[in-house]
Amino acid sequence: MKPFNVKEFALPALSAALALAVLAPVLTPGFTLVYDMVFTPDQPLLPDAAGLGTAPPRSVPADAVMAALTWVLPGDVVQKLVLLAALSLGAWGAGRLVPARALGPRLVAATAYGWTPFVAERLFMGHWPYLLAYACLPWIAAAGLAHRRGEPKSLTRLVLWSVPAALTPTGGLLAAGTALATAGWRVLPALALLNAPWWVPSILRPGAVLSTPDAVDLFSARAENWGGTVVSVLGTGGFWNSDVTPASRELPVTPVLTLLVVAIAAAGWPVLVRRLPAATRLLWLGAAGLVLALAAHLPFGAAALRWMVSEVPGAALLRDAQKWVAWWALPLALGFALAVEAARWRAVVAVAVLVPLAMTPDLAWGGMGRLDTVQYPGDFAVVRDILATDDHPGDVLSLPLGAFRRFAWNDDRTQLDPAPRYLPRTTVVDDTVYVGGRPIPGEDTRLPAIRDALREHGDLGALGIGWVLVEHGTPGLLDPATTDGLVPVHRGPWLDLYRVPGPVGAPPESGPPRGPVLFAAASAVLFVVGCLLWQAIPAGRFTRNRRRGVTP
Repeated sequence: MKPFNVKEFALPALSAALALAVLAPVLTPGFTLVYDMVFTPDQPLLPDAAGLGTAPPRSVPADAVMAALTWVLPGDVVQKLVLLAALSLGAWGAGRLVPARALGPRLVAATAYGWTPFVAERLFMGHWPYLLAYACLPWIAAAGLAHRRGEPKSLTRLVLWSVPAALTPTGGLLAAGTALATAGWRVLPALALLNAPWWVPSILRPGAVLSTPDAVDLFSARAENWGGTVVSVLGTGGFWNSDVTPASRELPVTPVLTLLVVAIAAAGWPVLVRRLPAATRLLWLGAAGLVLALAAHLPFGAAALRWMVSEVPGAALLRDAQKWVAWWALPLALGFALAVEAARWRAVVAVAVLVPLAMTPDLAWGGMGRLDTVQYPGDFAVVRDILATDDHPGDVLSLPLGAFRRFAWNDDRTQLDPAPRYLPRTTVVDDTVYVGGRPIPGEDTRLPAIRDALREHGDLGALGIGWVLVEHGTPGLLDPATTDGLVPVHRGPWLDLYRVPGPVGAPPESGPPRGPVLFAAASAVLFVVGCLLWQAIPAGRFTRNRRRGVTP
């Protein structure tokens, strides 16, 4: 039996400990619902989950994957497993990637990558797909560098590590950028096929997905302290929503420590390139991430971005520019670890492991109480069962109009309306987002006609709406006359459900064509299955058979 080696388990143990230090309050029974993070007990598989709805496929194929997973496991268990993976795999991957000769620098790289303002702010904003993509980047980089060296099965490893990242468009692009930088352009066809479930419905969707120019300023990186925007971004922070920024980012010492860490990391980059020459590509990718994150603050950058998001279809992905700092976080962590290795003192290594934790201590324990678990009120299950068994046709309209809710049963935390992911029918919500009180118009093509019908008390049934859900105890205006003439089916403390009387027409045909979208999704699934099977076959088996003249 192989003797137990503490060093082999130290890195994964530290990575798991970092995740548990953050997620301990989230691991109790129930759901964590905050901003964009919405999980439900049993998410239904609906057209929107495949990109066949009238809204842009921003959560494709994430919603379809969650529907499949919650068919096997309870939704709260799925959420906990996803968050544990998102907060542990990144640290582990960074520690494995750093070309260090000892364990200490690997542990330094793990904390430097796994415990950052980027992780804190995206977690508090509920951007779990971004965090999952962030966690996969070191593993994708390792597979890409291995593919460049010609190692067997490295391409399938690259694809399989890109799968969790490609659950959303942003994650897919972060993964693709890392893969292309490390492996080269030869992997582009594989990446295009893997990401087809979201880009195919995006380009086939009738009408261009454009954004208002104002969104560039509202969603651009911002200064979190006296060091300014550049220093905030250099420290992987600078997220546009100040409500999710850890208080530690505003401390006067934070810019000083940030610049010190960057300077130390820069001292380690020559070592990184000397030991891993292809890592130069990671440095260039990190620089590109910084430029994109700060684009709105560069000369002519804001003007260029305003033009792009308002004129170029799909360029709205550039609005939240700070997300590209994920590319910068990896070379920052690797360089910092290698520079610390040069000190050769265990005390220095121990301090360096603790530096990221000391700089953002309020990431621990769910952000010092920001995150907790709650149970959905029984109203949601009652309404779900009615909609699942009643044969009255039509989609559901959620009121009051608005993308976000604040319920007392969730401690008045801001959260996305859970109805679209809880109810077994397509649920239409107003996707207008308010930032600093200023509206960013939504992109669901059904909403303009529905707003007109509500304002004029018109026929919702003609627009394919057969049900109206009224949610109580959350901010938002609702004209009492809106429900006049509707048939009440359920009245509860948190939800009222009404049936729209009369004939209900078919929903408007404003989504992409089903055939190409489903073909793209099926092709991606088969491609991933093929990669899994190929990875399971012992390396060199077929080549050995061919050398022996045996037909496999």
